[in-house]
Amino acid sequence: VQLQASGGGLVQSGGSLRLSCAASGSISSINAMGWYRQAPGKQRELVAGIITKIGSTKYADSVKGRFTISRDNTGNTVYLQMNSLKPEDTAVYYCNANVGLLRPTDYWGKGTLVTVSS
Repeated sequence: VQLQASGGGLVQSGGSLRLSCAASGSISSINAMGWYRQAPGKQRELVAGIITKIGSTKYADSVKGRFTISRDNTGNTVYLQMNSLKPEDTAVYYCNANVGLLRPTDYWGKGTLVTVSS
């Protein structure tokens, strides 16, 4: 599975951005996709995830009510709509796909930088 992420950039506090992650390859084997982020000096953390076949979602407490994860009809592309952005949302955002049933494996896209200025 290959993941192509896009949509990062610079935005002012209170603004919005939308990240996209397009999956290719063995997409029928994808269990779930998600977005993680890593700020300087911090560990990578889950921001939002979605079980692609049923649409069930989960969010980090810090983004609930502000971020929305969704998928397109094919399940190949996942979006992260980020509203009411705060400076503490500044991080490199990574797309993730969990693939396979017997031995689930995580695949990662290249990170995309989101910078929120105050």
